Amino acid sequence: MGDNWLGCGVQQVLITSAKSTKMWVITSGAPQEHLRRPKLAPPKAIPKTIENQRVYDETTVDLNDEEVAFDEATDEFAPYFNRQTVPKILITTSDRPRGRTVRFCEQLSTVIPNSHVYYRRGLALKRIIPQCIARDFTDLIVINEDRKIPNGLVLSHLPDGPTAHFRMSSVRLRKEIKRKGKEPTEHTPEVILNNFTTRLGHPVGRMLACLFPHSPQFIGRQVATFHNQRDYIFFRFHRYIFKSEKKVGIQELGPRFTLKLRSLQKGTFDSKFGEYEWIHKRREMDTSRRKFHL
Repeated sequence: MGDNWLGCGVQQVLITSAKSTKMWVITSGAPQEHLRRPKLAPPKAIPKTIENQRVYDETTVDLNDEEVAFDEATDEFAPYFNRQTVPKILITTSDRPRGRTVRFCEQLSTVIPNSHVYYRRGLALKRIIPQCIARDFTDLIVINEDRKIPNGLVLSHLPDGPTAHFRMSSVRLRKEIKRKGKEPTEHTPEVILNNFTTRLGHPVGRMLACLFPHSPQFIGRQVATFHNQRDYIFFRFHRYIFKSEKKVGIQELGPRFTLKLRSLQKGTFDSKFGEYEWIHKRREMDTSRRKFHL
C-alpha cells in the first residue's frame, strides 16, 4: 500500500510534538503551510493604565514651539537659566514649629545646597520677603504643620515670584527609611524632573529646578528627583551605587515627601491681595480620574 492509500489528494503528514511524540494525521490536498512552521503567539496587549488613558490636554507644551521659547527667555526664571543668579534658599516654618518639622527642615537643608534655616518667631511673611531680597536670597520655602506633622509647603521665587502653595503628605525622615544610605555629602546633586508637560506644569518644574545650582558634582553620585504622576509630585533623594562598569544601583538617603499643587500666585506671597494664576477647585476640576493638570 502506497502513501496515497486513501486515494488521490489525500496525504499522511508526520507531526512531531515538543515531547518528540510522532503521530500521523490524514489531510486532504497539499500539505498545509501552518503545519510546516510553528504557530506565532498573538501580540502582547498593552495594559491600560490611568497614565496612558489620560485625557489629552490642549496646553501640553512643545519645547520646540517659538512661543514657549519666548516665554522661557522672558519669564521670572530666565535669570537663573541664563546663569545670571546663584541659588540661595531661605527655609523657614510656621510659628512655633514642633520637633518633627524642625528635623525635616534641617534634613531638607542638607539636600538643597546653599540653603539656610531660620525660624520666624512670629514675624509675618510679608516682612520676611523684603529682608530676603535685600540679602540676595533667590527663593523662600515655608514649611507649615498641623498637629505636629508637616502638611504644607509654600515656595516663593524671589524677587518677582511666582509663589506656589503645595499640600505635603507622606513625609518620611531619614531614620524612618529602611535600608537608607549614609548621610548626604555636600556635593551638589543632579536634579531630575519628570512629566511636567503642561502650561501649568512647565513653570512649576522650572521653579523647582531653580532651587539647585546649575552644575551638579557627579563625583558625589547624588540625585534629587521630582517625579510628577497624576498631579502628585514625589520627591526622592538617592545616591548611585556602582557595582561594576555595567551595573548600577540606587540607595535612598532621605527625606522623602509628596506634594500636590493647591495654587499658583503671581508675584511674591500675598494672601490678601495676591493675583492667582491657578487655584485647584476640587469639585469643578476633579471631574475625571483621567484628567490631570501638571
